[in-house]
Amino acid sequence: MHDILPQDQPLWAKLRKAAEEIASTYNFMRIDTPIMERAELFEQSLGSTSDVIEKQMFVLKGRGGDVLALRPEGTAPIARSYIEHGLSHLGHPLKFYYEGPMFRYEQPQAGRFRQFHQVGFEIISGENDPIYDAQVIVACFRFLQVLKIKDLNIQINSIGCAKCRPNYRKKLTDYYRNKEKSLCADCRHRLKLNPLRLLDCKEKECSEMKKEAPNSFDSICADCKRHLKKVLEFLEEISIPYTLNQFLVRGLDYYSKTVFEIFSEGFGLAIAAGGRYDYLIDLLGGRQSNGVGAAIGMERVLELIKQRNINLLGKTKPKIFLIHIGDTAKLKAFALLEHLRQDGIDVLEALGKDSLKAQLKAADKAGVNLSLIFGQQEAFEQAMIIRDMKSGAQETVPLKKLVAVLKRKMKK
Repeated sequence: MHDILPQDQPLWAKLRKAAEEIASTYNFMRIDTPIMERAELFEQSLGSTSDVIEKQMFVLKGRGGDVLALRPEGTAPIARSYIEHGLSHLGHPLKFYYEGPMFRYEQPQAGRFRQFHQVGFEIISGENDPIYDAQVIVACFRFLQVLKIKDLNIQINSIGCAKCRPNYRKKLTDYYRNKEKSLCADCRHRLKLNPLRLLDCKEKECSEMKKEAPNSFDSICADCKRHLKKVLEFLEEISIPYTLNQFLVRGLDYYSKTVFEIFSEGFGLAIAAGGRYDYLIDLLGGRQSNGVGAAIGMERVLELIKQRNINLLGKTKPKIFLIHIGDTAKLKAFALLEHLRQDGIDVLEALGKDSLKAQLKAADKAGVNLSLIFGQQEAFEQAMIIRDMKSGAQETVPLKKLVAVLKRKMKK
């Protein structure tokens, strides 16, 4: 788990603002769920053979004996909230977005943290319409575009529905049965319980075997093929690039039909991923409803932004530092700072330091463009010395003209 330090906060604020703007543009409503839920919520919805449940979930016991988990993902809690609060009364489709921390027991490495943050978009509807799949994909795609991330590509597939998926599972089982001894230990376990998960393995030998495995598109039913075709047509209509990946399955059991991941060329990890979940709400005890959702990894997006030196913050305003000399100047400076800030002038200070040398050192460390020098004489004369820290040039201006002069200098 990691700290988000002050120097990174402006970028985080920019990401959150972008998520808020995209949500507003595409009519997604904000929802926040607790970071802790009953562990059974995730065990029931994600699948007992998923890596999240078997290896990655942080589980703890409450004082009352409840088995709780820090949320590893955002979709199941939203489905739980939808059922618990009867949100279907708001009318379908319901569009939600969220932003916040998730927790998985990952091996720490670049792009993988045990506490990480996601922005997610979810649509719950009464209709099983491929337009909703496309809308979720578009929301993720536009969010990444707003952040100036280029060379985006969507890998997309259909893993079928409850009717046709058993046929595909059988084909996979038949294909891998004679190769079981060559599989990694995890995949030998998956073969017995959930053979689709074999296609998600990143081990070298398993990845090689996957190349000749039956692909899902040859096994799904006509309805699932039509659904995927319509999703792709919607994406093509607005020129969003995609690649069919017929071995893409995603790692969570609640997915059905459409699954997808979004990559940026040259960056090895998916920066967004999601899919359709038509059986999740029914599985959790709610009235049958269809859903589709996706999540964007904020740490991965930030890593990509830093790698590519993408400037999201624009030109920074010149920094100004107020230096006081003497007790009278310190007293007057305290009120003066408030007036400057109310007039839209951001000013740094070190009023807790009385030494001129210490204040100059603080100003230098802050990398300011301008310093304001306010001494006993300036306090008496109602004036201020403005010093350009690069050229050394300085001028004295009346306090009543200070805001106007500073704003003029800040525009240069």
